[in-house]
Amino acid sequence: MDSRTSEVVAVNQQETEAEITPLPSLERAREFARQSKAENTLRGYRGDWKHFCGWCEARNLCPLPASPETVAAYIAECAGHLKVGSIQRRLNAIAEAHKAMALESPTSTGMVRNTIKGIRRTMGTAAAQKTAALTDDIRTMVSVTDSELIGARDRAMILLGFAGAFRRSELVGLSIEDCEFGKDGLTITLRRSKTDQDGMGRKIGIPYGSNPETCPVRTVQGWMEQAAIVTGPLFRSITRHGRLLPGRLSGIDVARVVKKLAKRAGLDATKYGGHSLRAGHATSAAIAGATERSIMNQTGHRSVQMVRKYIRDGSLFRENSAGKLGL
Repeated sequence: MDSRTSEVVAVNQQETEAEITPLPSLERAREFARQSKAENTLRGYRGDWKHFCGWCEARNLCPLPASPETVAAYIAECAGHLKVGSIQRRLNAIAEAHKAMALESPTSTGMVRNTIKGIRRTMGTAAAQKTAALTDDIRTMVSVTDSELIGARDRAMILLGFAGAFRRSELVGLSIEDCEFGKDGLTITLRRSKTDQDGMGRKIGIPYGSNPETCPVRTVQGWMEQAAIVTGPLFRSITRHGRLLPGRLSGIDVARVVKKLAKRAGLDATKYGGHSLRAGHATSAAIAGATERSIMNQTGHRSVQMVRKYIRDGSLFRENSAGKLGL
């Protein structure tokens, strides 16, 4: 090979390498794409996609790309043991997997859309709702907490979750740095939520309560002082020996605490969960005559229709036209 030929080969090789070398920002773009959805959502998608692939493998079907017939048969079988919301999430996972590979999703075809529509009409779409923990329930639950450190944490978590109408993820996502105490009460900076994935953040006011035993502001202060925490996660794990751990609680932990205290309070623990605090705030406020707008300001809902779904029968008998019939 002469020198001229060697130079041409070298140039061609450099050009080829330049073509196949990924752009420095491409991996960052992929990472941003992964961050476009909440981690809980991605975790759910991974589990749903794994289940779909296993279902296809057992039947010698191709999951990617999947045919509309395959997906329709899959969700029809899921309808025998899953709720409509869970089936829709599995469809979302299938769609995301195809989108990631630049493939047309079978979930948008008429066959699949008609199948899920039929499932909705047959099964209904009303979600099973946890019972709202009303003000009297919260008072009773607080009264049966432990006297040790774990009791201080549970009281603070229950009262703050109820007063702030927080979602489970929002409550456990709070840090000491998000809390600012003032003469009017506690200001919480909610940095991210289910409806604020971009992290714009919003401030929520927690006023002082009239009863020191159930005042959310004083209770949170007491928890922080007793736990001697000045930075990091607000609500943390505690061992059975009473040792405070640095790790942040999970949303499941909130549900466990609510169920534990509901059972101690003589309530049906199976009907209560972490969402009972948020629903309880909306319902109790509605019963007390709070306007829907003021409830929305606290819950962060953007539409009246959505906040009404969280008010568990709180206004069924308030301003009810049937009461004006003279029966």
